[in-house]
Amino acid sequence: MALPDAQPAPALTPSSAPPVGAARVGALTVAAMAVTVVLWASAFVGVRAVGHDLDAGALTLGRVAVGTAALTVILGIARLRRRAPVRLPRGRMLVLVLAWGVAWFGAYNLTLNAAEQHLDAGTTALLVNIAPMLVAVLAGFLLREGFPRRLLAGIAVAFTGVVVIAVATTSGRFDVAGVVLGLASAVLYAGAATLQKRLLPHVDALTMTWLGCLAGTVAALPFLPALVSQAAAAPTSSLLGVVYLGIFPTAIAFTTWGYALGRVSAGRAAASTYAVPPLVVLLSWALLDEVPAPVVLLGGVLALAGVAVATLPRRPRPVRTR
Repeated sequence: MALPDAQPAPALTPSSAPPVGAARVGALTVAAMAVTVVLWASAFVGVRAVGHDLDAGALTLGRVAVGTAALTVILGIARLRRRAPVRLPRGRMLVLVLAWGVAWFGAYNLTLNAAEQHLDAGTTALLVNIAPMLVAVLAGFLLREGFPRRLLAGIAVAFTGVVVIAVATTSGRFDVAGVVLGLASAVLYAGAATLQKRLLPHVDALTMTWLGCLAGTVAALPFLPALVSQAAAAPTSSLLGVVYLGIFPTAIAFTTWGYALGRVSAGRAAASTYAVPPLVVLLSWALLDEVPAPVVLLGGVLALAGVAVATLPRRPRPVRTR
């Protein structure tokens, strides 16, 4: 059974459209996307730094458990201010939200953390951020957001960039496992973003994010023994890093992402993350003294160029008048 389509909003007439309110909503959406980009960029660096003391599974559980706790507080405050109870989805919708949470907060974080055990933060970010192109492909099929003819050209360019990264890393001090894990993260990111866009008309963004993070935490519970033993031996800086990853790039950034995704197309929202890899490279250079090899950067530029070609909206053609 297909999900019911959201009812279209009534059209605003020139007399009824509030220009100030519309501008305010646009500004809030841009601000939400900017917060998401900056915090997600910091997550790549944080994962790389903490990954020296916690393995991929333990870090996943620690991050999403802290994120769930933070989101519980945020959701409680939001509901108290609105004086409204939390309305949970039911039936098939609840199952889909929980499955989305396991994929987005559980599997994505696990593959991302594992990738950064093999690759530096900048290289991982370059691989993961082919996801906007994958989102555009999935949105074209599943959300009927359209298929620009240049999509195939963008895919070809992006694929070339990925091949360059793979060849550069496997011939140097990295191995192919990191590249595969980075690409797996991109696929999970794209699938989760597309499903989230489909579900948001039926579940509010904050409740969905909270439920998803809770589902990811439950799915990661098998890593609890590893988290307990490794956290006991980890320095305080790494434990604080886990807390940071749970509160900021998880609880806050995923909430602002859901807010933005509910107001723009899936492809447009994902395209806003083009800025993540350059920020990651700068942050990892400043904080970790890590910079991807020049050949890897070249491959990343090709990959992001291909993503841009595939997903950026075209300018409307001017109408010719006689």
